[in-house]
Amino acid sequence: MSPLYTIGHGTRPIAELINLIKSFGVEYLADVRSRPYSKYNPQYNRESLFTALEKEGIRYVYLGDQLGGRPDDPACYDSRGKIDYAFVRRQTFFRKGLERLKVAQSKELKVVLLCSESKPQQCHRSRLIGRALIEEGLTLRHIDEKGIVKDQHELFRTVQDKLFDE
Repeated sequence: MSPLYTIGHGTRPIAELINLIKSFGVEYLADVRSRPYSKYNPQYNRESLFTALEKEGIRYVYLGDQLGGRPDDPACYDSRGKIDYAFVRRQTFFRKGLERLKVAQSKELKVVLLCSESKPQQCHRSRLIGRALIEEGLTLRHIDEKGIVKDQHELFRTVQDKLFDE
């Protein structure tokens, strides 16, 4: 079964990001940013990104309303305003987004999930989505800020180790 990939755009030029994901045979880019706009990197604004991907034969799909790291529902946050990932993973909107990824993987579609954070260990791609996907038995690989692929299991262990070291 084809793995799902993730990538963070960070400050990469858009051409670099597109060439990188094309090297993995990506056919679909699923945008998992809650708010798909960037004042610092406007080339990654939803409409600009859609156009750039379309020129390269890559389909853009917005999933930030289901899999975004900053849901609109205030119940997803604790009293300090910090997101409760365990709570989010149980929500219907999130479960629907996961189901879409499961269907894509079962159809052998080559999908990359996009967010803005370039380091996957610091992003909801690994902490929220990745954790949920491995619990579902799906394969997830992260393309990091250097273009190196890291498996979710490896990344998750590293994140857990750092949490215990603090």
